[in-house]
Amino acid sequence: MSTQRFKRRGLLSAGLIIGLISFGSCSSDSGSPTTVGSGDSSAAKPRIALIMKSLANEFFSTMAEGAEAHQSAHANQYDLVVNGIKDERDLSRQVALVEEMVASGVDAIVIAPADSKALVPALRRAKAAGIVVVNIDNQLDQDVLKQENVTIPFVGPDNLAGARKVGDFLGNELEGSDRKVAVLEGIRTSFNAQQRLKGFEASMAEAGIEIVDSQSAEWEMSKANTIASSMLSEHPEISAILAANDSMALGAIAAVKSAGLSDKVKIVGFDNITAIQAAIKEGKVLATADQHGDQLAVFGIEVALNELAGEAAGDDIETPVDLVTKQTLSAK
Repeated sequence: MSTQRFKRRGLLSAGLIIGLISFGSCSSDSGSPTTVGSGDSSAAKPRIALIMKSLANEFFSTMAEGAEAHQSAHANQYDLVVNGIKDERDLSRQVALVEEMVASGVDAIVIAPADSKALVPALRRAKAAGIVVVNIDNQLDQDVLKQENVTIPFVGPDNLAGARKVGDFLGNELEGSDRKVAVLEGIRTSFNAQQRLKGFEASMAEAGIEIVDSQSAEWEMSKANTIASSMLSEHPEISAILAANDSMALGAIAAVKSAGLSDKVKIVGFDNITAIQAAIKEGKVLATADQHGDQLAVFGIEVALNELAGEAAGDDIETPVDLVTKQTLSAK
């Protein structure tokens, strides 16, 4: 089990399952699932399916690698099937992956849903088929869960709190008349996108900073580049861009550079991918939030294994989210 500390919103049983899977490799961007198991019969071992969003996003490829490393260290305990979709907006493919995993007879599904509402009916059907389901990263919509009469534990960070940390840091860096900013939102039907926007809005309001424009770039770098360029053209007074993930922050970097505003417009992100760490060190990005993507799926897998071992499903579990700046990176 990872040594990362994480806070339980509900009481999780103390006896986390000791082991995990035979090595599973990440699927390609086509979304086709890939399984690599041990050479012997794995009938006695549970099979866990990890279903993520776009593997083109480094955050989710890192998540897959973390799950695989955890499984590789406990190869005699469970098998892992790793899945991902090509495009974060491809909800139908992610629903199809859930249905494929149910049909293949997996024992548990650990999922980072691309949409907080659209995946609930498919996951309800999975639970009805006797499959353990654990929600990670992007929380499923509570109202839809109630409508579907299903309970699914969430294991993940407080996105609002993480966005506030990033926004508060930016607020302290903006001085004088430089008090107008823009926001690049994620997919608006995703709970984590909604929470990050709320966190940004709260921190800007507290600092007395005006958000002059806020648009969804749907987590995508190229779309963020286009939208940020338009924002900068329409609002030349913008002094900062708050991006709800690091892929969009990369798009904002390109837009700011193209507009010749690299020295004027500050950028913050969320996720702490490798390229953003380099950008922070180079002064192109001010800060990001680290939700420890390499361990997020592992936390979910452990919860699934507990339930497969006969322990009652626990309440939601809050995992860490930390502010990353040039200072924190240089301290490592």
